[in-house]
Amino acid sequence: MATSTTGGGASVKGSSSSREGTAKAMVADQITQAIQSTSNLLHLMQQSSPSQVQLMKLAKNLLAKASTIKNTGQVLEQMPRVISSLDAHMENGLQSVPHLKNVSQLLANMESCQLSVFSQAQKEAELATQPPKVD
Repeated sequence: MATSTTGGGASVKGSSSSREGTAKAMVADQITQAIQSTSNLLHLMQQSSPSQVQLMKLAKNLLAKASTIKNTGQVLEQMPRVISSLDAHMENGLQSVPHLKNVSQLLANMESCQLSVFSQAQKEAELATQPPKVD
């Protein structure tokens, strides 16, 4: 019986050490994977650092242009009102066209009258300066 107990004890010890070996191997694998993952992460961070610098520059440029962007937004918000106002002024101007024709005609008539008065005065001045004709 002692032999069977020793044999049984040996087989328990064998399976226990086998489990320990498997657990150690699994822990070693996990440590290796963690180290590899950390190494990959550090490598990626080093590769992406120029991108981070570019992103920082982009952020600074955007902050520098924030007031211009805000002003552009305000202008775009006001654009419909400006267009509507211009449209109303154009409509009023188009309604005034017949009146403008009348005003234009009146100005042309006044100019014509002034020219004829000036022309008449010039003729009279020439006649007054000419010596009388003897017949």
